[in-house]
Amino acid sequence: MRNYTSKYEVIIYWSNEDDVFIAEVPELPGCAADGKTSAESLKNVQLVIEEWIETAQKLGRTIPEPRGRLAYA
Repeated sequence: MRNYTSKYEVIIYWSNEDDVFIAEVPELPGCAADGKTSAESLKNVQLVIEEWIETAQKLGRTIPEPRGRLAYA
């Protein structure tokens, strides 16, 4: 498996409810992390992406290839 960790689109937003920044990876269902700063949430989600891919490989699931930009603002 090629290292796609940094090639997935990551969406970062502030959560008033949780009082943290949330980083989500739309292409990987359930893949998200949080942090006190946007940079921390991005760092944390990079680890979660790696774990998501490792788990999918162990379970024999398909790992989506990064598609790049998915949405336009």
